Amino acid sequence: MNKLCRQVSIESPGAQVKNCVFNFFVPIEDTPEQGARIKIVCAGACYRRRDRSASITSMSSVSSDLSDYCPSITSQSSPAHAGVREGSFFPGFEVAGVIESLGSKVTEENNSGLRIGQRVIVYPFDEAPAGYAELLVVPDLKYVVPIPDSLPITVAAMLPTGALLAMNAVFKAQEVVTEMLKKRPTEEANKKCKILIVGTGGLALWAVRIASYHFASTGANNYIDVTVASLRDEGFRLATEIKNVSVVQWNECLYEPQLIERTKNVCGGPVDVVIDFGTTSRSLHRSMHCLNKGGVVLISDEVAEKLLPKFSRLSVEYQQQIIPISTGTVEQLRELVDLVADKKIEPPPHSVFPCEQAAEVIQKLCNSEIPGRAILRFHDVE
Repeated sequence: MNKLCRQVSIESPGAQVKNCVFNFFVPIEDTPEQGARIKIVCAGACYRRRDRSASITSMSSVSSDLSDYCPSITSQSSPAHAGVREGSFFPGFEVAGVIESLGSKVTEENNSGLRIGQRVIVYPFDEAPAGYAELLVVPDLKYVVPIPDSLPITVAAMLPTGALLAMNAVFKAQEVVTEMLKKRPTEEANKKCKILIVGTGGLALWAVRIASYHFASTGANNYIDVTVASLRDEGFRLATEIKNVSVVQWNECLYEPQLIERTKNVCGGPVDVVIDFGTTSRSLHRSMHCLNKGGVVLISDEVAEKLLPKFSRLSVEYQQQIIPISTGTVEQLRELVDLVADKKIEPPPHSVFPCEQAAEVIQKLCNSEIPGRAILRFHDVE
């Protein structure tokens, strides 16, 4: 028999809707035979468009990302709940908790080492329900990733979407660079490839940290230089804390030619790959002007659907590629958990708030008043 549990939905305010936090009691289905039911402890305030089921992006993972979305909400032309359908913010896609129950057909032989009461995070599978609820039903144990005792559950809650997407983007960037090097003329064999990471929100800060570790551990830092284009003063300070990474300030008060020239000067010329978490047409246009001919821009597949049609002609004209990046795989998430737990990759700054303060947190995120990630705590198990 289904039971009721509380669900918190954090919506973008519409023209006539000021309160953006709603509480519901929703039925939660029984534990699937081969799955699990998770009691949610912490959740990141993350963004997901309701009309997309297979793409999850942690856009509100930091104030600089979220603030780009909030102003656009007021332009919605539909009635009072315009924001609810087109730009909804939900905790629930970046979650960490404990296993409340396992399915009736889960045994010692097929439980993947999972047990009731174990601390876990959940890979953002396609059918994940919209919004936070006290319990999350997971249909298959392959989506449940255990976390070691050394990893704080608040940090673990940041990993399943934003950090995972950043990792996948870094891996793809190295793959692209490797192919570029194979095609280089012999006289340019020793010339380093240049990667530009755009943005200093949660996604970009994760990407910088992951790239710094990954390139050093694989030896790729011998042929790759990394630069960060900082979109906020706070991000500029945070980005400079990473070793072997250059920083260029993208001050929106400057004209585009000035920003492009500044970026090329810091990078030592046009770059080969851009990982663009700016998510706007202006950011992508600027990124393409900073690229070499034959260069590649990597963007989240969450925004690719909107941006690719606008820039397809320009990419052909500039002989450049725009490649969408998906969230990543369960295997990558397991690897990420180990790296963060072992302190090989340091997480970006984050702040933890009681779930009762969700409305205040969202407002502060919109106003860029929270440095780093915002994590909502729903239960205290530590």
